[in-house]
Amino acid sequence: MGLVSAVEAREFECTAQINYRQLEGSGFSFLDDLKEQIEDYMNNNNWTEDRFEPHELIDCSIQIIFQENFTLTSFRAQLILNSTRPIYGTMAKTPLLQISDSEWSFNYSQGTPLIFEIERFDALTTVLDYYAYLMLGYDYDSFSEFGGEEHFQTAKRIQQLAVATNASGWSTIDVNGRARIVDQMTSPRMRPLRQVYFSYHIEALDLFTSDQDAARMKVLEVLETMSDLYEDQARQYVFDIFFGTKNLEFIGIFQDSQERGQAYDLLADVDPSRLSTYDALIE
Repeated sequence: MGLVSAVEAREFECTAQINYRQLEGSGFSFLDDLKEQIEDYMNNNNWTEDRFEPHELIDCSIQIIFQENFTLTSFRAQLILNSTRPIYGTMAKTPLLQISDSEWSFNYSQGTPLIFEIERFDALTTVLDYYAYLMLGYDYDSFSEFGGEEHFQTAKRIQQLAVATNASGWSTIDVNGRARIVDQMTSPRMRPLRQVYFSYHIEALDLFTSDQDAARMKVLEVLETMSDLYEDQARQYVFDIFFGTKNLEFIGIFQDSQERGQAYDLLADVDPSRLSTYDALIE
């Protein structure tokens, strides 16, 4: 990534959206303030000691859909998170992480500042901290093999802090919960998946403009490895995140190519829940 050590850092180009139309009653317009607060929190805190060039900033979006209010300042909300990274030699971007988290409960009253202090649990900012370091982990892993380890470990410490509070949404029992993501991404069993993730971005996507045929063959290798991983162990949440993030990209890569049938067979095997989506490859 061409990162340079620096005292000050800016890693994200983050935009936020706030939707509170589902809340009963009126008087919630103060929640609009959260948009600017979250953007400032994500974009202006120092998450690492690296300096990103403007074109290296991690584009991300955070959408908060308020689903229920317990009081005028206590809420349950859904968080929809997306992050991307540029594809080398193009103006295009590839999705890195797409997550929908519907188990977020927190308090927020008008004028409350968002304080960056990752060693202190806060129902609102701790979730933002956790996902910030997950995004950093995924981003760094896509540029160097296991390059995101430090950031995944930071997310792990945040997760452990939250789990210790028994806070809503952090249960380790939930097989598709937020606490499971970093458990799996820091597990030795998932290191082959992280290697695949690196190979997919560096050896396939980043070379796509120079040699599309070779890039497609590399993606097929990635899918074959994913199929082997899928058979070797029980389905993991991070598999679903990977294919939930990349499924449309796979279609774009193989549609109208000679390899589309082979790609379809592999995708149908390793990601059967999205079979109807992959049907576009054989129609």
